[in-house]
Amino acid sequence: MEREPPARSSRPHPRRGAAWLARRGAREHTALLGMLAPYLVGTAVLVALPALLSLVIAFTRYDALGAPVWVGLDNFRALGEDSLFWTAVRNSLVFVVLAVPLRVLGALALALLLQRPGRGAGFFRMAVFFPTVVPDVAYALIWLWIFNPVYGPLNLALEALGLPVSPWLAEGNTALLAIVIMAAFQIGEGFVVLLAGLQNVPEEYYQSAALDGARRWQQFRFITLPLLAPWLLLLTLRDVILSAQNTFTPAFLMTGGGPYYATLFLPLRMYQEAFDSFRFGTAAAMMLLLLLGVGLLLLLVYRVVRGWGYSDEQ
Repeated sequence: MEREPPARSSRPHPRRGAAWLARRGAREHTALLGMLAPYLVGTAVLVALPALLSLVIAFTRYDALGAPVWVGLDNFRALGEDSLFWTAVRNSLVFVVLAVPLRVLGALALALLLQRPGRGAGFFRMAVFFPTVVPDVAYALIWLWIFNPVYGPLNLALEALGLPVSPWLAEGNTALLAIVIMAAFQIGEGFVVLLAGLQNVPEEYYQSAALDGARRWQQFRFITLPLLAPWLLLLTLRDVILSAQNTFTPAFLMTGGGPYYATLFLPLRMYQEAFDSFRFGTAAAMMLLLLLGVGLLLLLVYRVVRGWGYSDEQ
């Protein structure tokens, strides 16, 4: 009686399988690099290279008409004696201190309010996110109209309610506050991040806390806030960077740095030094100091709130 030939295994030979996986991984790696190449090249040409050139120019005297002349630390000494530079530093710090907590707390409050699905929730979520996608120039011009002291809708609404009106951008005491208010409405990205974080908190935690007699505030303090701490830290660090660097457009279009230098921020002062006075070396030195200042602020914020996080070991 003849024996039947043994059935062939459908599994590939271990060596062949390993080689096939290696080739597949190499192809995927090559495809990934190909897709990332345009972004990496653009970042290198448009971001990294100008940053390195600015770092060198910070130690030179350069007016874009002649060759740069090495001056060492003279640009930094000149900034130390420039009263407008220190005014810009003070205004930028005040803006960061006011805008960052307002933006983060506003995003958190709206995320808590709109986390439950219901009638109209999608519309209100879209309304919160919409100011984020409006171009910065258009957004600044819209608020320039809102803050108009004569026919702006904000003063008209205050007058209709019998409340005192304000010149807003036309007065030094309120101009910076007006730009802070404008920035407080661009919280769409933070709102989406915190909304996603809230929806990832297990409902069982709240149910167990409710059975133990915990009130809403206690649930928020001991469950929601610790679990959202990493997201809140991320948003705070991100908003520190944005608030320190993205003040050029509103200050340039809405106030020009005035009145009486009340809204003169560091990005606008850099622009004035570079393109009004043609002192590119001083502007580059200012950029370097801004970069170092933002780094110190990030380190300070991180050290202050690093103990707020939650881990399974706690």
